[in-house]
Amino acid sequence: MTRTRATAIGFVAVLLWSLLALFTVGSAPTPPLLLNAVCFSIGGTLGLIWTWRSGGLGQLRTIPWTVYAFGTLGLFGYHALYFSALRLAPAAEAGLIAYLWPLLIVLFSGLLPGEHLRRGHLIGAGLGFAGAALIILGKGTSGFDPAHLPGYGLALLCALTWSGYSVLSRRIGDAPTSSVAVFCIATAIGSLVLHLMFEETVWPLGPLGWAATIGLGLGPVGLAFYVWDIGVKQGDIQMLGTSSYAAPLLSTLILIGVGIAAPTWSLIAATILITGGALVAARASMFAKARE
Repeated sequence: MTRTRATAIGFVAVLLWSLLALFTVGSAPTPPLLLNAVCFSIGGTLGLIWTWRSGGLGQLRTIPWTVYAFGTLGLFGYHALYFSALRLAPAAEAGLIAYLWPLLIVLFSGLLPGEHLRRGHLIGAGLGFAGAALIILGKGTSGFDPAHLPGYGLALLCALTWSGYSVLSRRIGDAPTSSVAVFCIATAIGSLVLHLMFEETVWPLGPLGWAATIGLGLGPVGLAFYVWDIGVKQGDIQMLGTSSYAAPLLSTLILIGVGIAAPTWSLIAATILITGGALVAARASMFAKARE
């Protein structure tokens, strides 16, 4: 597989994650850990079926337990920290801090062997970050409150967890993508245990609620992790990190399209910043490749 194709496959995850907010709204009032358990069960089961059909089940037995532990901690840790952060701090501010992970991926990737962090990547990441901030904060915020600091701290750990997981995945690039199915199943089990300990069981309401929940399991909390794994291991990780800023933009446009959100001037400015940031980062990568 070429690096360009792997990068394109990885970007599919960004498109799927743009549906996360819409499907999450539709799945209410299911509590977060139960939703996590259901969705990862779907994603993990589909992954195991695909692995079985492709004859890769035997491969799973050869993977070191440390790889499974790493992957499970990445998926489970990110979502546990994310949901906890949004319980302890306002969603807009906590969500913005958690969405520092694309910027951190671009910066951390410069530490990988064979990768170089260039000025264009930094400029593109900065523009994308500004655009993401406008999308999340454009409608106004509740103001800073020291009582929310624990939530902000967890949100920062959330961003560090996913960016660290994505970058370090390159260092274990020999692990097959099918191993993600095991990560998902283990994450579902962990989420179910915590749900039984801390949450009240409330299932999705009606056909639309179940459709949204199944959609989450098939896409943003299912296929997205498999294609992202391919992208970060075999593609241009700096381009993927910067292009990830498109997720909040696309998510907002989808919410506007279904009438959940209204367009604002901040959205227009964010569109320009995010698109410009992606173009700057893409130009930096293409220029670097042309010189190699």
